[in-house]
Amino acid sequence: MTTTDNGVNVQALLDAREALKGAPEAAQFIWRATSTWKNGVHSTTTIQNFFGLGQEQSHKTKTEFTADHPEIFAAEDNGITPIEYLLVGLAGCLTAGVASVAQNRGIQLRSVTSTVEGNHDIRGILGADSDVRNGFNDVKVTFAIDADASREEIEALVAQSQKRSAVYDALTNPTSVTVEVA
Repeated sequence: MTTTDNGVNVQALLDAREALKGAPEAAQFIWRATSTWKNGVHSTTTIQNFFGLGQEQSHKTKTEFTADHPEIFAAEDNGITPIEYLLVGLAGCLTAGVASVAQNRGIQLRSVTSTVEGNHDIRGILGADSDVRNGFNDVKVTFAIDADASREEIEALVAQSQKRSAVYDALTNPTSVTVEVA
């Protein structure tokens, strides 16, 4: 019998799922990001602490992200645009999901690449046309997966990843967002 190793500790995930069924309050997490304006449309966002399992938690290291706009928008292009980070989140979440589901199903992966494209009419954010929305018109995710599996099994991996993706859910279902001044 061949052992599948995609680097995912599925047993720990299954154990956590069972434990949290009996302790739903511990499953309530608060993820945090703090953004600081630098100049123009350039900002940096840091992530380190979050709340989960009933108490404050920390990532091993603080991570900093730089956001800006390209020079064609009269900016310095110090980093990707904030809306591109949305694509990063979706790609990362769905790709991680494919690895997790494959591990759970005993499918050995050799490579997984997801390409995410967002079609965006920027007239909305520029205020050039009030009928054009500010965000993406649509988003497309394309996977290229090399695995010891049939096409149907690979399609099922992607479908299950999509079903369990927190980022996919946040993008495709209404999410309450509150913006306030402290």
